[in-house]
Amino acid sequence: MKKYTSLLMLGALLIGLLAACQPQTVTVEVTVPVEKTVEVTVPVEKTVEVPVEVTVEPEAVDYGEVVIFSTQAVPVEEAEKMRGIVLADFQGHAEFVPLEQASLIDRVLAEAGSSEGSVDVLIDLHGTYPTLLQSDALMDISDLAAELTDAGIPEAFMELGKLGTDKQYYIPVMQATYIFAANKAALEYLPDGADIDALTWEDVRDWGKNIAEATGDKKLGFPAGDGGLMHRFLEGYIYPSYTGGMVTGFRSDDAVAMWEFVNDMWQYVNPQATTYSFMQEQLLSEEVWVAFDHTARLIEAFKQRPDDFIALPAPTGPKGLGFMPVIVGAAIPKNAPNPDGAKAMIKYMLQDETQIHILREIGFFPATDVDFPGFIPFGVRAEGEAVAKQAASPNALPALLPVGLGARGGEINKIYRDAFRRIVLEGEDISTVLQEEGDNLQTLLEETGAPCWPPDPPSDGPCQVP
Repeated sequence: MKKYTSLLMLGALLIGLLAACQPQTVTVEVTVPVEKTVEVTVPVEKTVEVPVEVTVEPEAVDYGEVVIFSTQAVPVEEAEKMRGIVLADFQGHAEFVPLEQASLIDRVLAEAGSSEGSVDVLIDLHGTYPTLLQSDALMDISDLAAELTDAGIPEAFMELGKLGTDKQYYIPVMQATYIFAANKAALEYLPDGADIDALTWEDVRDWGKNIAEATGDKKLGFPAGDGGLMHRFLEGYIYPSYTGGMVTGFRSDDAVAMWEFVNDMWQYVNPQATTYSFMQEQLLSEEVWVAFDHTARLIEAFKQRPDDFIALPAPTGPKGLGFMPVIVGAAIPKNAPNPDGAKAMIKYMLQDETQIHILREIGFFPATDVDFPGFIPFGVRAEGEAVAKQAASPNALPALLPVGLGARGGEINKIYRDAFRRIVLEGEDISTVLQEEGDNLQTLLEETGAPCWPPDPPSDGPCQVP
């Protein structure tokens, strides 16, 4: 029995040992630190200023119908260019009516007594406006002039638009004139110290002298032929430059000194000058190197040989820079039906783009300070720059075309040309000629009743020749 019990205990022990050797599963909770990056999107509200260019369209303006009477751009082709190009962008309806000067004056004066007329804007030469002002037919537009101070219109031109008063009666809108043109070959003979853009008449004489002495040729040129405009040189350039006027100083001591100078200068002028009419021809043939003439009679030289010629402002004399602008002004009748539209039209005509259109389509130079764009032909641009310098000169002395002579306007030209012929070409005594031709001039002024015109001071009654 004991043996049996011992065996049982030994078996139990073996079983226990075997059980202890078997693998066991043990569950253990372990905390392990783990580093982990987590991207989190968090909405954030932020105000950012972003510059934005906003174009605000101006409110459309309609100035209504504006009726224009004009003595310029009268030919059919030019009138169509005015309607279709020059006036096309006006904010309103422009009714352009071309008229001869006499018809314009008659129609305006016929309506002057009515409370409301039929025309809003007048476009005409300076010479028409004194007649209309005498009949109290023009509106005072000084308020408009005050708005145009930055337009670049020469002060001398604006003064002419006052018609001898302290009020503005027309605004200059275009011009033509006379200048000098020179072959670049002549530049090396300029007198020492001469400024090509500010010559004196003595400089011109000495220039011709230098050329003649160096080349043996007389290269100064003036249009002294029958078809030339020599009378404009006398009336508008040399006389004002030396006497300060056109008429009142005709036989003054200053005039005697002037004719002495012209005689001296003429020895360097090409002897064929008395056959010249259009100086562009002699410039192109190089018969002359330095020439005076109207811009329209010089333009072909610049067009055909733009690299060979330069345009020059008129020279200065003892009394200033005398020159003859052909000024076209815009005025408003006193009884215009649409005065606001009329003022808007005048402003429109002075815009740079409109001024360039007038130059390209009608041939008149700007009355304002305009930069000439690249598409303007060189010749036109060269002349235009000389015209602008001439008008803007601080000593500019504009001499207007004769005013108040009516159908006898050609007679004053003959008087000046006769004086030139007798004094310079035929060598007569200066004082004697001036006395006799001055009497002829006085008779003409008395018979026509023409008052003085710029640059001579205003007169009561016919202009006098002392």
